[in-house]
Amino acid sequence: MSNIQSKTVVFITGAFVSHTGWDEWKLYFEAKGYKTYAPAWPKKDAPAAVLRSQHPHSSIASVRLKDVIESYADFITKLPEKPILVGHSIGGLITQILLNRGLAAAGIAIHSVPPAGIIPTQFSFYKATWRALGFFTSTKKSYQMSFKTWQYAFTNGMSLEQQQKGYEQFAIPESKLALRDGLTSVAKVDFNKAHEPLLFLAGTTDHCIPASLNQTNYKKYNKANGSVTDIKIMEGRNHFVLGQPTWREDADYILDWIKRN
Repeated sequence: MSNIQSKTVVFITGAFVSHTGWDEWKLYFEAKGYKTYAPAWPKKDAPAAVLRSQHPHSSIASVRLKDVIESYADFITKLPEKPILVGHSIGGLITQILLNRGLAAAGIAIHSVPPAGIIPTQFSFYKATWRALGFFTSTKKSYQMSFKTWQYAFTNGMSLEQQQKGYEQFAIPESKLALRDGLTSVAKVDFNKAHEPLLFLAGTTDHCIPASLNQTNYKKYNKANGSVTDIKIMEGRNHFVLGQPTWREDADYILDWIKRN
């Protein structure tokens, strides 16, 4: 199950950030001959500053992971061909789920949240995400990542100016319920099922989704069923990988991988 023919790419956004984080990626892929889309999550199709001004945002707080998955599934099934999915963080998890359903020509999971059943053991993962899960807090109120947490979870290693610019442009409120759903059967993937080509990208400096967690995810897939499943660990990438100065190198690696498969 290889030989990727699709010229359509759907970018799938992760939690805490605006879908506009894909804008430069869309232009880059379009220049290479692809038709691209980056739909917003339900209730989040507004500028980041507007969404932050509405926090605590009750309608965002009510969004479940299943709502997000089905919104992308519905969007994809209306396209003229099965797309290549490129997802970041929880978007990487959604990419795996939709690929597992047979809805995509290929999947690229960038610094992906793992499917249900893979229990992270890395301390940095819990330090970066514990507040966002919001246990013992009201699920009727959205979660807004603080700038201090953003510095640790997303933009570690970057200059203060870069960290501030990224936060102002992209940080938005999030649903605690959607995040918690990632621990449930909604986030389940059948690792033994044959699938179209799947690539994991991981980063050596990502606190939120450490490279070792992506390696665990990658190793869960059954390599005996003939499906292409690859992983590449990139040096110096944090969780803000989409907006780091090195993003074109990552995009080029993905484009080359698509051509090879």
